[in-house]
Amino acid sequence: MSELRQRKTTNPLDSFRELDAFKMNKLPEEIEQKSNIGGTVSILSRLLIILVIYKEVKYYFDTSLIFRFEPDTDILQHIKFNLDMTVKMPCRNIGADILDSTNQNTFSFGVIEEEDTWWNLCPEQKQHFDYMSHLNRYLTEEYHSIAEIMYKTNEFLNVKMPQRSIKAVEPYDACRIHGSLKLNKVAGNFHVTQGKSLHFPQGHLHLNILFDDVKANFSHRITKLSFGDPQSGIVQPLEYEEKIFMDEKAMIMYYIEIVPTDIETFVSHVKTYQYSVKENTRIIDHDHGSHGMPGIYIKYDVSALRINVLLGRENIVKLVIRMCSVIAGIIVISSFVNSILLKMWESFLKTFAPQVYALSQEKLPLKVDPQKTANIYDVLTKSSKESHNEGKGGNINLLTNNLLFSSDPITLTTK
Repeated sequence: MSELRQRKTTNPLDSFRELDAFKMNKLPEEIEQKSNIGGTVSILSRLLIILVIYKEVKYYFDTSLIFRFEPDTDILQHIKFNLDMTVKMPCRNIGADILDSTNQNTFSFGVIEEEDTWWNLCPEQKQHFDYMSHLNRYLTEEYHSIAEIMYKTNEFLNVKMPQRSIKAVEPYDACRIHGSLKLNKVAGNFHVTQGKSLHFPQGHLHLNILFDDVKANFSHRITKLSFGDPQSGIVQPLEYEEKIFMDEKAMIMYYIEIVPTDIETFVSHVKTYQYSVKENTRIIDHDHGSHGMPGIYIKYDVSALRINVLLGRENIVKLVIRMCSVIAGIIVISSFVNSILLKMWESFLKTFAPQVYALSQEKLPLKVDPQKTANIYDVLTKSSKESHNEGKGGNINLLTNNLLFSSDPITLTTK
């Protein structure tokens, strides 16, 4: 005959409820003192613990920026130069060229396009330019306070100028110079001057227009001037800048310091560039010792240091240690606050309600549950008979789990 073994089925929730790290140190429920104040403090402390855990976990997943500086050893790498500038002169009267310390001319770096256009913007372009100019100026001034936010948003300013909706009827009075060049990592000079240029093996020469009655005007508007690919956290100081000159002999110079920048995130590694700029404007006057050629000059140089921007995160061990210390501190402080509140409540009752205080301090004896009286009587009767048979007498004091608090004590005695 085969026997069937029946396995005991258990509820997973029961096993989970039995897990208690402080089971050995717990006091019995019979001697615990419960109060409304203690319950309220316990609930508030648990809510505070939940809030602290949420904040700590959120802080852990929030990355922090780490800036490191190191020498730039990649000297053979080329720099991408992006330019979009409008000069208030026809294209036939000006020339744009670039020359670096290697004496290479503009045809070695790429092509810069010159496109005739109008200086005055249509309403949509004017509104867009004013808005972006205000935004870029604000970002430049407040960069140090919002740099961390910009690096984490993965958003960058790469909004193009809208197309002209209203075309002017007058002849072209401006020239748009735009394009991208690949520069060497050496110092160089990009300039826009009056007259076209002739290139030679060792440089180039600008020929001024001798028979043109159009006066020189180097007022300009820059909508793009950047190095490398646009990335979040990089602010281009010269973008959406407008300079107006009334003197035809004005000469403006921008001194740019290019800094190689590597942005490393958890999923990508991008090599780009950022720059700082200084500008100087002066009027050419040979009689007073101010020599030179009127125009727009952008003199750039490359920094020898590279900036590495890293997105870091703290060690998880630190997170666990900090959470444990904070939770333990909250529990200790909550018990301390509970004791203070109980003392204050007792002092209040002693002063203003002594009868209520005396009633709350009464120690009530035990009573037997009436529903279990018959069972206890049977036990006592059986014990009494056994005592008489053995010829012994004594007192039997029974403590069971069915004893509760009562106003009348019961003493159980057998003879």
